[in-house]
Amino acid sequence: MMVAAALLLADALPASGGAPITIEVRNVRNSHGRVHVDICPHDRFLADGCRWHADAPAEAGTTTLTVPNVPPGDYAVQAFLDENDNGRIDRGLFGIPKEGVGFSRDARIAMSPPKWADAVFTHGGAAQTIGFSLRYFLGPKSPEEWKAQHPKG
Repeated sequence: MMVAAALLLADALPASGGAPITIEVRNVRNSHGRVHVDICPHDRFLADGCRWHADAPAEAGTTTLTVPNVPPGDYAVQAFLDENDNGRIDRGLFGIPKEGVGFSRDARIAMSPPKWADAVFTHGGAAQTIGFSLRYFLGPKSPEEWKAQHPKG
């Protein structure tokens, strides 16, 4: 009886820790600055202050980051290439991002940020890898275009 009660209680308690999510951010146009990712539940999507996040030095092409201990649930990832390492997305006229931005499931960006339904994925209790590409609205759109326009780096 005590064992059964303990097992029921253990099932009712939230799981501690969680499992890692590895994020492959593709189409990083250069190695300037850092790539930043946020893993957000629905109520924090497109906002600052997501609980799970990571930064890594930008690597042209693909930058891979791992966020440990993410509990099971539904999330969306938002990412940006912080080329000048100032900790935020720089914006141009009308708020258009000057640096690359991307979202899980390569959620579509059309005249506004993507919708939750287009970016959401389910994270279970095991390690998981997802990938998506950054998009650029100003300047070179890919590592190849960057190299062509900046032959010396």
